[in-house]
Amino acid sequence: MPGPKPTIRLHLWIETEKGVFFGVGRAQLLQKVDECGSLKKAADELGMSYRAAWGKIKKTEEAMGERLIEQCGCRKDGYRLTEFGMFIKDNYLLWYSQVEEEALKKARDLFPWPVRSYEDTNPP
Repeated sequence: MPGPKPTIRLHLWIETEKGVFFGVGRAQLLQKVDECGSLKKAADELGMSYRAAWGKIKKTEEAMGERLIEQCGCRKDGYRLTEFGMFIKDNYLLWYSQVEEEALKKARDLFPWPVRSYEDTNPP
């Protein structure tokens, strides 16, 4: 009988006394806005309402004191990330991947099973 094949899973976020400051969900939302050029399309692809996506963006902008997205031209032209939005998204994703890599190395050192990364079990 083959042994277990565990997969490492992490949930990393930054919070303040008011709650979530930034985490994987907001990073994914910004990534989708960047890819789609539209908050509506980004929300649809992530399975959330436009209102929920807008609320998450606004709450994060208020907490950070910085704009994350901005309108492109007229209203129908969509949204793009601000320079700060791109900076936060990119650096959060870099931090996440570095923490995950170190956690995977440590898990492989400490446990007797062939621990895999989530990406290894769910390729793009």
